[in-house]
Amino acid sequence: MNGLVYLKDVVTLELDVTKCNGCRMCTIVCPHDVFLIKDRKAIIDKKDLCMECGACEKNCPEGAISVRSGVGCAAGIINGILRGGEPTCDCSSSKSNCC
Repeated sequence: MNGLVYLKDVVTLELDVTKCNGCRMCTIVCPHDVFLIKDRKAIIDKKDLCMECGACEKNCPEGAISVRSGVGCAAGIINGILRGGEPTCDCSSSKSNCC
């Protein structure tokens, strides 16, 4: 990961450090190195690099991580690529609040 940020301060990623058991699973599955382990607990080190894929939440055995995967501009770009169309998160829609 080159550290490029699309939009700042929009990621839905949350971590409840009190639930974290320090297993390191989030650091293993995160494709963008968002997490670090410090003092035997996970911390969110680079939140703006999170693409909201949901791998950390799905693999956290303690349920310490939450993220609304499948929302936002990262999901729009991925869906556009998968569907062979323009990448969009429907930000122009009045009901959307992704960006």
